[in-house]
Amino acid sequence: FSNQTRAESYLETKKSGYLTMQSYSSQGKLVRNGEKNKLVICIEGNIASGKTTCLEYFSKTSNIEVLTEPVSKWRNVRGHNPLGLMYQDPTRWGITLQTYIQLTMLDQHLSTTSAPIRMMERSIYGAKYIFVENLYRSGKMPEVDFAVLSEWFEWITQNIAIPVDLIVYLQSSPQICHERLKERCREEEKIIPLEYLEAIHQLYEDWLIKKTSFNIPAPVLVISADDDLQKMIHQFEENREKILSGRNV
Repeated sequence: FSNQTRAESYLETKKSGYLTMQSYSSQGKLVRNGEKNKLVICIEGNIASGKTTCLEYFSKTSNIEVLTEPVSKWRNVRGHNPLGLMYQDPTRWGITLQTYIQLTMLDQHLSTTSAPIRMMERSIYGAKYIFVENLYRSGKMPEVDFAVLSEWFEWITQNIAIPVDLIVYLQSSPQICHERLKERCREEEKIIPLEYLEAIHQLYEDWLIKKTSFNIPAPVLVISADDDLQKMIHQFEENREKILSGRNV
C-alpha cells in the first residue's frame, strides 16, 4: 500500500476518538463530525458548590448525557494518584495533574454522544482559567510550568472547536463550601483550607460575574448555591427550561 492508502485505511477503521474529527469549521478549526448541532452545557463552580447535585438532577432527563469530572482517572494513572500528590505538594505536582486534567477534559469535550444535549461538570476553560491560574498566582506553580500549560491550552483552543452553549455558574460562598467539604470527607480534600476556596471563588467571580479576567466562551446563567439540598433542587426545577434550551434569559 502507498502511505496515503495506509492512512485512509487507518482512518476508516478508527471510528472513535480524535480521528473522527475530519471536518473544519469556518474558522479553520477541527470539528468532530456530527456534533455541530448538539447543545453543550457546562456546570461551573467552586469545590462543593453543588455541581454533583445539579448533574444528578438532570441525569434523570432522558435526552441529556451527563459527564462528571473524571476524578477516578485523576486518582489513578497507571497506579499513581496525581490528584493526591498535587494536594500534598502543589509546586512539584501541579503541572503533572493539570496537564492530565487538560487532556481528560478535552477528551470529554470531544467524546461522541447520541443525546442531543451534553452536560459537563466544569470545562477545559474552567480548568485553565481557575485552577491553573490559582496555582500560578499563589506562587505554587513555577513560571515555566505555567507557560507550557498556557501554550498547550492556546494551541488546543485555537485549532480545535470546543463549543459551549451555556455556562451554569453555581455561585456559593467559600464558607459554605468549606462546611460541605468537612461533611463529605473525601480523602484528598481533608487538607483544603478555607483560604484556597476563597481564592477559587474570587477567580470565578472575576471570570463569570465581573468579566474582568478571561474570555467567556458562552452566556452565563447564575444560580445561587448556598441553600440546602431541597432548595437547590427547587432552583434547578425553576431554571430547567432556561438550562435545557441553552439560554440565560
